[in-house]
Amino acid sequence: MAPLLFADISLVSPLSYLRCFCSSSSLLFPMAPSIGSQEAKTICVMDASSRIGAALVDRLLRRGYTIHAAAFGRGDQAKAASWSESKRVRIFRSDPLDYHSIADAVRGCSGVFYSFDTDSYDEFMVEVEVRAAHNVLEACAQADTVERVVFTSSVTAVIWKENRKLAEDVDERDWSEPNFCRKFKLWHALAKTLSEKTAWALAMDRSVNMVSVNSGLLIETELSPSNSYLKGAPEMYEDGVLVTVELKLLIDAHICIFESADAFGRYLCFNHAICRPEDAVKLAQMLSPLAPSPPPSDELRVIQERIQSKKLNKLMLEFGDELQVAE
Repeated sequence: MAPLLFADISLVSPLSYLRCFCSSSSLLFPMAPSIGSQEAKTICVMDASSRIGAALVDRLLRRGYTIHAAAFGRGDQAKAASWSESKRVRIFRSDPLDYHSIADAVRGCSGVFYSFDTDSYDEFMVEVEVRAAHNVLEACAQADTVERVVFTSSVTAVIWKENRKLAEDVDERDWSEPNFCRKFKLWHALAKTLSEKTAWALAMDRSVNMVSVNSGLLIETELSPSNSYLKGAPEMYEDGVLVTVELKLLIDAHICIFESADAFGRYLCFNHAICRPEDAVKLAQMLSPLAPSPPPSDELRVIQERIQSKKLNKLMLEFGDELQVAE
């Protein structure tokens, strides 16, 4: 397969617009959970200092859980959170590379929500994330109280492969190819792919009940062009797999997957696919609000969406209004 060269891409305006502002991203609930009685349930959330982790702690508290909030090197941020003074929250300062600090946070918990978030990715951070995933799953395997682990991964662990343009629609059965990710320095995708595979291998070997959430690009108020997820954004757009997710849906999905006895395997989680030229322009303007809008054109084509989240949609539909209880 020929290398991905931006100069060869035919979709000019929105794609160029994305490329311009992603330059660093180019390739050169009822109350009782179904898995057991909720009474006295303690849940570990790590990294509780991340946006996803902090939101999970807040939601789980409102659903009646007691929380072990494990913060990776950002304990001060966790202590500043609105829930930090709750009597049902115990804050742990954990190091993802220190197994014992992870084990301390997990000990006595019936469930674990795990996510790894960093500002930038390179080859070194790939190794760090893989080792962290191994430590977390090993700690969960050793803790005989853990009933389920919800592992936050990424859509980037699904979409990147050599012959992706020839494949059918992308779903949970797909995996990004590590060699392809290395070739084009897709470090975020490589880290998410290898860490998730490491977690699955350990979970299956040690009989840990694990489910993964493969999230689209989280839409944030301070979304930056340097976001590691966006490496290769123009190609994702042209492939019909550039997807975003709002925080509320992402948290709802985590709660649903944890509390539903029917949840299994991997779940793609997103609620918007960037397939229209105006959507690409809107995303680019979010990345760089002061950027001028491109001139309108009738020649721009709509990209066919080639990724689906039917599995998660079905699970959440069956879960119904239970997420709204005590919200």
